[in-house]
Parts: sequence; structure tokens; C-alpha cells
Amino acid sequence: MKTTYIKTQKIEEIFNDLQTNFGGNLNVSAAEFKLDLNGQFGSGDIRGISLKNGMSYIEFDVDLHDDVVLNISATKNLPIYFAYCAAGSLGHSFGENGKQNILKKYQTGILTCKRAEENNLTFSKDQRTKISLIVVNTTKSENKEGFNLNKKLRNTFFEDNTIHSSIYIGACNLKIGEKIKELNTIRYTGIVRRLMIESIVHMVLAMEIQQREDDMVNAENQTGTLTISEMDTIKEISEFVSNYPENDYTLKMLSRKSGLSNSKLQEGFKLLHNRTVRDFIIHERIKKSEKLIRTTDLNISQVVYSIGFTSRSYFSKIFKQKYNCSPKFYKENQNSIAVTA
Repeated sequence: MKTTYIKTQKIEEIFNDLQTNFGGNLNVSAAEFKLDLNGQFGSGDIRGISLKNGMSYIEFDVDLHDDVVLNISATKNLPIYFAYCAAGSLGHSFGENGKQNILKKYQTGILTCKRAEENNLTFSKDQRTKISLIVVNTTKSENKEGFNLNKKLRNTFFEDNTIHSSIYIGACNLKIGEKIKELNTIRYTGIVRRLMIESIVHMVLAMEIQQREDDMVNAENQTGTLTISEMDTIKEISEFVSNYPENDYTLKMLSRKSGLSNSKLQEGFKLLHNRTVRDFIIHERIKKSEKLIRTTDLNISQVVYSIGFTSRSYFSKIFKQKYNCSPKFYKENQNSIAVTA
């Protein structure tokens, strides 16, 4: 087992320590850090960025050759760690001899700890592990808005200003994983990219806090009867529909393709997308229609039939419900923008 000690909250120093211990190639671009492992200790990459108001985001997507412990010391800034496991699992203990808790696939975890106490994060060897960490230093902020956020988080998770260590592991949540995936699809650069990263990280933070509140109100597991394997299948079916929304789907056909019952399929789609299977299909068709109208020369009727609809009037109705304008107006507006540009 290999142990790496992290005694700082500064993102640059963290990545320098990680590179010293794991090797690999460290790239820095516009204050974003990416460490590509070169195979000596494993494969994959570690990404990170420091955001405003004492907040940072680190993502591990690694497959290591040995069990690895990250020993992270808490600082005077009283950080709260918001974790999400998208693949594999992650062990945690307070100190080397503390009780070991396991964060499993699709679960959220929230950690608070005393000053100078150690968080031990254990990565298992020969297993792809994808973990996202949002670190919030609750005593640090750069402006009044940030101070209010940090103060509220400190008051929420350090009850009555009592500094104590705690770990919360929540129910499975597929929506958080889908939101985190958006970070890896950002193609913009500069200030636009940074604003989008901050927006998504804040949204993930809000979703993790809401997950905790939901679990406190409702002790019943949010995933109902679905197993991890069944949730994986729901994700695969969702991606298939998103890639080919124009196909003539039925609940029976998707149930047969997935191997899940109609009820489990519906349960999974409501959990992941907050929509029924039928509503999700329509949603994906409308998304594709918007892209076709914006990026192709197809007329509205051609768009309607290319995405699997048979009624132009019905298409226009639901398009307007989503985009607050008719498809014709949207297309004309796009053309006018193109001419102006």
C-alpha cells in the first residue's frame, strides 16, 4: 500500500505533491491542473481547479496498480469535502486507525473534520475509480456573497459552531453523475469556460446538499428497488435514446432491450431524468430538433419527420413549450444572427 500525504489546500501544491508521488505529466492551463499518469503507478488522470470564495474542485479518474491512501490534513479553514463516486468505490477513515467507511458507486459523501485531523481516502488497486471532490474552506471568502455562503455551510455542517468530525454517505443519485459529466464536455476557453465550470460545480454542490436533506426527511432509499447494475442499464438505455431519438420506441421494446420490467424502467428514468420514458424520448427529440434548426438548412417539415414526429402542429406546440417561441421564429432568428455575424 502506498500513502501520499497532502498537508495543504492550495491546488498548485496539491498537484505538485501528487506528481512527486505518482509521476506522470502535469499540465497547467488557465489555472486548471491535469496530471496524466504515465503507467508506472497506474493509468488515468487527476484534474483540479481553484475557484473563488475558498472553493476548489478535484476529480480522480484512475486505475492504480497498488492500493493508495491519500492522507489529507484538515486546516484552520475548516474545509468541508463534498464527494461523489461515479465509478468504483472509495474508502474513508479519520486517521489511520479510524473506522473505515465505503463510498460506493453513485453515492454522495460529505465530510467535516476537526482542525489538523487527517482524512484517509483509500483507492483500491486494479479498479477504475472516478471520484469528484468539491472542497469548501468555510472560514475563507473573498466577498460578502462568498462569506454568506461559507458561513451558512459552516453553520449547517458544524452545528452550534461545534468543531467535530463527521461523515455522511447518502443514497445513490444518478442526476449528480450526469451533471458532473457536463464538466468534461465544455469546449469553451477563457472566462466563459471558467464561468461554466463554476456554475456546474455550484449546481453539483447544491444537489449534494439537497440529497442530504432529502435523506434526512425520508429515510427510505431514494433508488427504490433498483440495484447498481440496473442503474447502469438505465444509463445505457438513456444514452441510446439520446443518440437515436428519432427511432420509433415503445416502452415494451425498451424493456425487452434493457432486460428490465416496465415498472423498473419507468422508476429508473424518473430517478435519473425526472421524466417518464415517453417524456424523455420527446425531450430528446426536441433537443435534436433545436440543433437541426440551428445548424442545418432543413426546413421545419423536414426537421419534424427526421426526428420521428408525424405531426407538425404537435411538434410546434411542444417546441414552443420548451423554447418559448415557434420553430419558424427560431429558425428565422438563427438565420438573422448568421447574416449579422
